[in-house]
Parts: sequence; structure tokens; C-alpha cells
Amino acid sequence: MQFEDTKTAYALKSDKELKRALFLFKVISKKKIVRLGGELILLALRLWLPLNSLLRRTVYQQFCAGTEEQDSIKIVNELASFNVKSYMHYAAEGQKSEAGMDLNLEKIIDTLLIASENKALPFSVFKPTGLGKVLLFEKKSGGIAFTESENLAWERMLERIHKCCSVAKKNRIRLLIDAEESWLQKAIDDIALDLMKQYNKKQPLIFTTLQMYRKDRLGYLKELMDIAKNEDFKLGVKLVRGAYMEKENDRSNQRGYPSPICISKEATDLNFNAGLEEILSNLNLCELFIGTHSEESVTRVLKFMKENKLPADDRRIWFSQLYGMADHISFNIANAGYNVIKYVPYGPLKEVIPYLIRRAEENTSVQGQTPRELELIQKERLRRRKIKGSQKK
Repeated sequence: MQFEDTKTAYALKSDKELKRALFLFKVISKKKIVRLGGELILLALRLWLPLNSLLRRTVYQQFCAGTEEQDSIKIVNELASFNVKSYMHYAAEGQKSEAGMDLNLEKIIDTLLIASENKALPFSVFKPTGLGKVLLFEKKSGGIAFTESENLAWERMLERIHKCCSVAKKNRIRLLIDAEESWLQKAIDDIALDLMKQYNKKQPLIFTTLQMYRKDRLGYLKELMDIAKNEDFKLGVKLVRGAYMEKENDRSNQRGYPSPICISKEATDLNFNAGLEEILSNLNLCELFIGTHSEESVTRVLKFMKENKLPADDRRIWFSQLYGMADHISFNIANAGYNVIKYVPYGPLKEVIPYLIRRAEENTSVQGQTPRELELIQKERLRRRKIKGSQKK
């Protein structure tokens, strides 16, 4: 697979958008600037300082589709013209009020209904802490008893989740459950497993997410395989490396317990690849949604598909990247006929700032990713300049 084809990779980007992307990835490549900048942005928003215009013209436009669903649909349709599918997400994180969680539920149902009328939207997603309080997931995961009011809040959260699943089932839209921090994840794992048992009888509708930078996830994947075989249901697994590495390590250091995260990128890669092999060897039991910006990981799956004579559009295998990133992977493999899907977040600027900061921090922690983005953007800008130069002669 040729990931170097920048003409295909950046077909949707104007010269102005490429220039903005180049600037952003240069900034993102500086770890100290990203960390300090994230803290300053949050402080500025709390103090009502006028940063909205700057943020909207830069990081927001690069990684978010817009404020409302209609903004996202425009992006979705543009991506679809290049055989790149999408899944939309109202990217407000960590809601603290019941009203905020109810709003998130409305947004999730809205995106499911939109997806039911648009073949470019085969999946949808929800983030558990967008539908229930973080404290509830932490206490449940830690085996700490709820108060009476917390029990009621937990039941309301489960009701919201089941409403999402019911709408997804009715409209045949597959539904991804996001993974979160390790101290919240046990409760989410249990919910996801119960939902898969209920909704995945014949084929996967509900997909759980496994962050393979966690040392225990390969063992958990194998455990899920055994449960699915014994209880006769299908698995849907979104396989990712993970998005909270620094946060996980900082917390374990502060609280004095062993980090749940693999000791190195190499160890994470081994864990991730072993997870890929486990799923690819059991495609009749488990469908794969691979969320990665790694060319090596994508190539590994493509090689497996070719060796086993699987069609490029085999519905059991999906490749996913984030909107605004890794277009050299998304557009090139979509151009070759594979199932490619972009995560397309939207929402008011203030609500999605935590998501945007996390994206920037994640980029600085992934070795080689940002330099690769810069290399290919610069290559495409040079290609375009040469064409313009030759046209003037």
C-alpha cells in the first residue's frame, strides 16, 4: 500500500487548510508547549478571556466538524465522495449535571437517526461519562457501595444507554462504546459485555473498545472470546492503543500503585499486534474495528486480508482514523476499496475543548506520528507549488 500518495491523501484540503495543518502539527510537536497551552486554554476559558476566535480558526477547524449536526453532515458527505465513511459524535466530555447528560442522550439519538438516512454513517458512538457521572463509574469499578441517590443516578445512566442501543438496533446502526481511564473501565467493561450478550445474538451491533496499552487487555480479549463462544453471541471490538497514557502513569505514580500501562511503545505494539492476530483469527466470532494512525498496523491487517483472500470491503473489518489526522492512511486505503471510517466530532467550542486538548497531548506522546504528518503535508505543498510553477511557464 502506497501511503506516500499525497495527492490522494489531501484531495479535500485547500492550500489554506494545508498551511493551517502544517502550523498546527508544528506546534503539537512541542510537548511542553502542548501541556502548558492546554492548561492556559482551560484557565482562559474559566476567566472568560477572548480566545474563542483564535481557537476556532486553528485547532477547532482542524479536528472538529463544527458546532451542530448539520456542520458535520457537510463534512460527512465530502468524505463519502472519496469512499471514506464517518461516525459523528457530540464531543462534550465528563458531563456533571443530569441536564447535560440528557442533552448528550438527545445528541446521540439525533446522530443515530441521521445515520439511518445516510449510508455514509454506518456506525455511531457514545462516551459513557457523557451519560453518567464519572464518580459513579469510579465507585462501581472499585467495588464501592453507592448511596441511595447514587443508585438512582446509576439506573438513569443505564436507561440512557439502553435507549441508545434500542435506537441503534431499530435503525441497524452499529454502536461503539468508548473506553475511558482504567479506574473507570471495569464498570464500562461490564456494561459493554451485558449489552453485547443482549444485542449481538446474530451479528455485532454493540462494539466494546480495548485500549491495548493496558497490560491486561490481551488477556481480557481472550476472556471475551471464551464467553462469546460459550454463551453464543458475537463480539464487536474496537482495538486502539490508548488515549490516556500520561494521565494513567501520573495517577499511578501519585497514588503508589503499579501502572496498568505497558512499559514502552514497543511493548504496547506487541500487545496491540497480538490483539489483532487474536481477532483476525476469529472473524466469524468477532468483528474488528481498528482505530490506528500506525501505517505498520494497517499494513499488517491488509497483508492478512490479501493472504487469506478476503475482499477489500469485507464488512467484518473496518479501519478508523480521527478527522483532521492520518489522511494519508484514510484516503489511500479507501481509494483501494477498503472499509475506512473517520471519527467526526462536533459541538460548541467550549464543550469540546477537553477533547481537543486530549488529541493534542496524544499526538505528542506517539513517537513519530507528528513528524510523519509534517513530512507528508510539506511534500504535498511542494507538489502543488511545482504544478503552479509549471503552469505559469
